[in-house]
Amino acid sequence: QVQLVESGGGLVQAGGSLRLSCAASGSIFSINDMGWHRQTPGKQRELVASLTSGGSTNYGDSVKGRFTISRDNAKNTVYLQMNSLKPEDTAVYYCKIKARTSNSWFRDYWGQGTQVTVSS
Repeated sequence: QVQLVESGGGLVQAGGSLRLSCAASGSIFSINDMGWHRQTPGKQRELVASLTSGGSTNYGDSVKGRFTISRDNAKNTVYLQMNSLKPEDTAVYYCKIKARTSNSWFRDYWGQGTQVTVSS
C-alpha cells in the first residue's frame, strides 16, 4: 500500500504564495512520475504540473511561469511552489504519483487533496 500525505494548502490573498508538499510512504520500490492536479466543483480534474524521474516537467498553460514543481527522491516527496496566485487558482489540489510497490507493478496513486483558496 502507498500513502500520500499532502500539506501546505490554505487561504491566501491574490498575489501571494503557497507551497504544497506531498510525501509518499509505504512499500515503495520506485517512483516514476510525480505531479499535481486540481479540481473545482463541476469541472474535471486538470493537470497542474508533473515531473518525471528523469527531470522532465510539464505544466498546465494557466500556471506556466507562476508555479514550479520539484521533488526530493530521498524523501519520496513532491512539492509545488505557487507564486502570484490568482482567485482562479482556487481549487482542491491532488497529488499523484506513479509507483511500483512490493506487490504491484507501476500504477497511479492519488492523495486525498488539499484546499487552496485565493481571495481577491
